[in-house]
Amino acid sequence: MAKTTKSEKSDRQKVIDDIRRKQKSAEQRQGRAIVGAAIAVGLVIVGIPAYLYVFKPQWEQIKYNGKPLDEIGASASVCQDVTTKKANGSNDHRPTGEQIEYDDAPVAFGPHWNEGGVAPVSIEKRYYTKDSRPELEALVHNLEHGFTILWYDETAADDGATIGEIKAIADRLNDSDTNNRLSFIAAPWTSEDGGDFPDGQHIAFTHWSSDPTTGDSEGVWQYCSEPSGEALEQFMKDYPYYDAPEPIGGYVGQ
Repeated sequence: MAKTTKSEKSDRQKVIDDIRRKQKSAEQRQGRAIVGAAIAVGLVIVGIPAYLYVFKPQWEQIKYNGKPLDEIGASASVCQDVTTKKANGSNDHRPTGEQIEYDDAPVAFGPHWNEGGVAPVSIEKRYYTKDSRPELEALVHNLEHGFTILWYDETAADDGATIGEIKAIADRLNDSDTNNRLSFIAAPWTSEDGGDFPDGQHIAFTHWSSDPTTGDSEGVWQYCSEPSGEALEQFMKDYPYYDAPEPIGGYVGQ
């Protein structure tokens, strides 16, 4: 067998080195591609929740611009029948800061705070989050004055589309209310407030109703699986602001 010359060895080594360089370069490109893909996936993972949390509610809210109340959200069929319960606590004013335990989830009547600028709550704001919501004891005073409150539970609070619909409902009632008679607030009901809504129900309307002839009052509830402007519109027609122990209606925080 002929002996391999030094030149041939050098040429072969050059080929091997070239192959290794190409392999290394390919591995580096593949590594960069994997890292890039991982970053892209990470952005998607982070971006989707960000979209759902920040942009989805805004999109849902904008989608209903100009729509009448009964066309916002689902049809009234997503709501259960109205229920009532004998009420108490009218004019039962407690010191501001006293924490009151309410039996029902959500609350529709009961003892409450009474302090100008605090309780009842101004109608100038119609929608609240967990972080911005006034205390229950203040909102109950609004109920005594004829407000309807749309409560949404923690499941609803985590759903961007649901929040967008609730905001759209609050906007529509605010835009339509020229004399503070559409006394309405949307507020969250949290696990810290008390019990849960019935299974599958994430929205509740409450009102504190009163018979002017007898003076008897009752709490009124309607639970829904999702927001329904159609159901809310009918609820507020059946239980208007003047159907209350103290039918003052919208309070502007004076």
